[in-house]
Amino acid sequence: MQIVPSSVERLIDELGKLPGVGPRTAERLAFHLLKNEPGRAAALGAAVDSLHAGVRNCRICFNFAEAAECEVCTSLSRHRGTIAVVEEPFDVVAIEKTGLFQGLYHVLGGVISPIDGIGPERLEIRSLVRRVERGGVDEVILATNPSLEGESTAMYIRSHLEPTGVKLTRLARGLPVGGDLEYADQITLGRALQGRQSF
Repeated sequence: MQIVPSSVERLIDELGKLPGVGPRTAERLAFHLLKNEPGRAAALGAAVDSLHAGVRNCRICFNFAEAAECEVCTSLSRHRGTIAVVEEPFDVVAIEKTGLFQGLYHVLGGVISPIDGIGPERLEIRSLVRRVERGGVDEVILATNPSLEGESTAMYIRSHLEPTGVKLTRLARGLPVGGDLEYADQITLGRALQGRQSF
C-alpha cells in the first residue's frame, strides 16, 4: 500500500540527493511545499529550471557569473594585485561574507585527488599561472582547505608559481573562536602555536 502519492515520493527522493539533506529533512521540505499555495512550489520549480541557463563560469576567475565576467572581476573597487585561490565558488561566498578581502579570486574547480581520478589538468591551475605571468599580480593567497588534498593542491600550485617571483601566502590556521584547547587536534593546535601573533 502506497501511503504517499508517487509525485511526493519523487520530490522527497530528489530533495534527499542534495548535500546536507537527509530523508527526514527531505520529507519536511516536500510536505511544506505541498501544504503551501501552489505558486510557491511553481516559483521554486521555475528558479531551479532556469538555474543552468542563467549561470556560467566567469572567463577570468571561473567563479559563477551571469555574464562573461563576474561582478568581482569587473568591479573597479577591487585590488587587482591580490588573488585568492579557492577550491569552489562557495568558498568565494564564505570569504566575501567576512567583508575583509578586497582582492580578486581564482576558482580551481576542486582539488587534486588521485583517488577520485582528479589530476591537476582537470583544475584551473594553468589559467592561474597564465594570469600571474601576464603581470600585475603582487600576491597569491592559497586559500584551499586544510585537508590532505587541499594541502597537496596548494603545494602543487606553489611549485608552478614560485618561478614567477610572485609573493605566495597561505591562510592562517588555528583555533576557532570559542574552541577549547583540550578538544583541538594536534595539527590544529600545532599550527595555532606556529602562527601565533603579537598581543
